[in-house]
Amino acid sequence: MKIVFAGTPEFAAHAMRAILDAGHDIVLALTQPDRRSGRGMHLQASPVKIVAQEKNIPILQAVTLKQNHPNQKKSVEAQEAYQHLSTVDFDAMVVVAYGLILPQDILDLAEKNGRYGCFNIHASLLPRWRGAAPIQRAIESGDRQTGVSIMQMDAGLDTGGVVLKKALDISSEETSASLHDRLAQLGAALMVQTLSSLEQDKSLTATPQPLDGVTYAEKIQKSEAEIDWGMSAEKIDYCIRAFNPFPGSTSFLNGEPIKLWNSRLGSDQAMMHTKKPGTILSMSSDGVLVQCGQGVIEILEMQKPSGKKLAASVCIGPGLVESVFGQ
Repeated sequence: MKIVFAGTPEFAAHAMRAILDAGHDIVLALTQPDRRSGRGMHLQASPVKIVAQEKNIPILQAVTLKQNHPNQKKSVEAQEAYQHLSTVDFDAMVVVAYGLILPQDILDLAEKNGRYGCFNIHASLLPRWRGAAPIQRAIESGDRQTGVSIMQMDAGLDTGGVVLKKALDISSEETSASLHDRLAQLGAALMVQTLSSLEQDKSLTATPQPLDGVTYAEKIQKSEAEIDWGMSAEKIDYCIRAFNPFPGSTSFLNGEPIKLWNSRLGSDQAMMHTKKPGTILSMSSDGVLVQCGQGVIEILEMQKPSGKKLAASVCIGPGLVESVFGQ
């Protein structure tokens, strides 16, 4: 099949490579404009653009696709993008973490002339965790299960009918980084399966999402990263693992900022401690035990400013037992 592919990060690039490996022809890649990043703030191409360049796939990088954008320059750019897309011969459109809203005129274009429409890989079991950060919010909320939904897109925020879905269990050691990689692999496989079914059957049944169970995964903000040690050990553990790799949970120790990258619940949750929340209770070769509002958490990996990620006990050393995080 001839596919227009819209996506930006590595999660999308993984699906893009799988679609190409399955023998489909990606005739155009839509991806966000290059961004400045790194210490030198150099312009960096998105992972999807890199794949497209490797495979000699035409690339379209629009700031917006809204033709009625209040900024006239952006509106003109969107009109030009629409005109370009309208000249492309394709069968279906695949969208994966593109980062731009697809307006109704683009969705209509994907259904014209006998085309099959626009399909999206979403990293949750819809209707739970619609929105920008489903992977992080699932871990932060203590979900025991998530998955991938292949959705036929409409103009709403992740409201389209689901044509295929599959669940994954979330382990007690899962970080957003590890879950991202597993979901990327699953999403790519499900999209290839979807396109294969579409090619063979010429149609797919999209099941409307139920009205019950809708939740929204708001975009992760850096302001969420600082740990509140008055929370329960369980909740803090969720947050640390959810915010790995971005933005990285933070606290202060003896006035110095420190990143907390990995954790698990302490083995003595039933024991009573009277120390102030944030107090380092003890250390072991595996980690640092810290008093929380309820229970004890074991911090496994930390990072000082300008330093490397290290085992927590190595990072702070044994002399800081009885010190208090957050001060």
